[in-house]
Order: sequence, then structure tokens, then C-alpha cells
Amino acid sequence: MPRPDPRRKDPAPGAAAVPVAARRRSRFRRAGHSATNHERWLVSYADFVTLLFAFFTTMYAMSHVDAQKLSAMVGSFQMAFDAKDYQARLQKLGVNQQLPVAGDDVLGRNPKPAGAGGPKGHELDLNEVESALVKELAPAIGNKLLDIQRDPRGLVISIREAGSFGLGSADLSDEAKGVLDQIGVTLSEIGNHIRVEGFTDDVPIHTARFASNWELSTSRATNVVAYLLAHSQIQPERVSAAGYAEFHPRVPNTSAANRALNRRVDIVILNPTTSQAEEPGKQPAPPAGKAQAPSHD
Repeated sequence: MPRPDPRRKDPAPGAAAVPVAARRRSRFRRAGHSATNHERWLVSYADFVTLLFAFFTTMYAMSHVDAQKLSAMVGSFQMAFDAKDYQARLQKLGVNQQLPVAGDDVLGRNPKPAGAGGPKGHELDLNEVESALVKELAPAIGNKLLDIQRDPRGLVISIREAGSFGLGSADLSDEAKGVLDQIGVTLSEIGNHIRVEGFTDDVPIHTARFASNWELSTSRATNVVAYLLAHSQIQPERVSAAGYAEFHPRVPNTSAANRALNRRVDIVILNPTTSQAEEPGKQPAPPAGKAQAPSHD
């Protein structure tokens, strides 16, 4: 009969017996050994794969542009920043939809009448207007029929008498009418005020139709205004006419060539500052309480 092991402790009466395997694991842990999970790398790998999936899904979505949605979005930015080159950029992307410009209602609600904030009521940068006119009127400029220059008032399109009017006449030639047709298209698309000014040289005139150079210069200016209003979509309230006779020469009237330069009609596209200062109805109202009392003299 085997002898009992004195180191072995018998369980207390009524206590549950501990399985042998459990006792071995307990001794294994007390010895400083721990179980190692060799599959923990799967968690990091799964996160990495998820990020890759999200990245390539985003790239795929960006590579397929919805032209209609892009047009609406870019149109909104164009209205906000008054950009002028978005249409060209969209055309490069294959989007041919015409975008709204500053003042248009993107949703098409409550459209504004022309001259009241739409494309025909917006005062454009004169640098852009000048670039467009120089390009469109290049043949007339090359033929010395007109020239374009800047002065403190704005942009001046100077139409010379030669080729535009007969000597001592205010009737427009066919060539001048063709040039005015081109000018009218550009002027219809902007909101700047326009002043048409007639000038003559210092040679006196006295005919059955014109008693002096005042009548001749004014008649030429008003004939240009009448033609522009009849053959373009320029709003009449944006246009004015003036005649200066021989009293504002471009160059001294000392030769026939100089006199020919002074006989002209200038179409002045006014900048906002000049328009605000000079055009009737554009001056700011006096502050409240500062109105001058009417005179009773």
C-alpha cells in the first residue's frame, strides 16, 4: 500500500475538488508564463484595408463629375466673387451650360429686369470692356476709322469724321453704321452709363441745316445715340448726348490733318466714379435733416 504524500493537502470537507488541468494552468501562470495571441495583427490590417477602400472610393467619385451639379456650384461661386472666366474653364471640362452672372437668380425666381442688376445692369471692369472692343473692332481701328483710349472719365471710343460722316453732314455712312452695330452689342451687355459727344474743327459753318458748329456737333452726337438705341438693346436711361462744337479740340487746329482729328464723335463709357458725380439722378441724397430750406425771395 502506497504511503501518503505529506506535502499534499487534502481539501477541506465539503469543498469542491479542483480539476487537475486547472491546477496545472494555475502553476503555469505563477511561473511567469502568459498566453500570447498571434492574430492581433488582423485588427490593424482590417483598419488599413478600410482606409484604403474609403480613399479609392473618394477618388472614384471625384473622377466622375456631374456636369449639371458642377454648373450650379460654379455659378454660385461666380455670383459670389463676380468671376469672369468660369465659363471658359467649364468649356474645357466639357460643360457647355451657360452660367448665370452676377445679379442673376440661380434658382430662376424673381428675375430682375434688364438694367436693374442683371447682366445688362452690372458695371463691368473697363479693362475687360476695352479688351473686348479692341478685338471686335480691330478692322475699323486698322482702317483709322476709330481709336480707343482711356481718360479719367472712363473708356473713349473716338469715331472720326472721315468715313463716318460727310463733310458738314450729320448723316451716318453705311460703314459707320456697321461699326456702331458692333459697338452696340458690347454696350448692351454692360451697365455703365454712356455719353456720346460731338466735336468739330474751328472752321465756321452756316448752312440751311446747321447755323453753327454747335448744331452740327450736337446733331452728330444725337444721330449716333438714335442709331444705337434703335439697333441694340441699350437702355435709353443709360445714354446721354452732348455737342462741344470746336471748343474741345483733341489737337491744335493748325493743319488739315489736325482738323480732321478734331472732327469726331466720342462714345465715352463712364467709370462708376464719373457716373456717380456727373450723371443726373446719380448724386447721393443729402443726409436726413440737412436739406436746405426753400428760398422765399
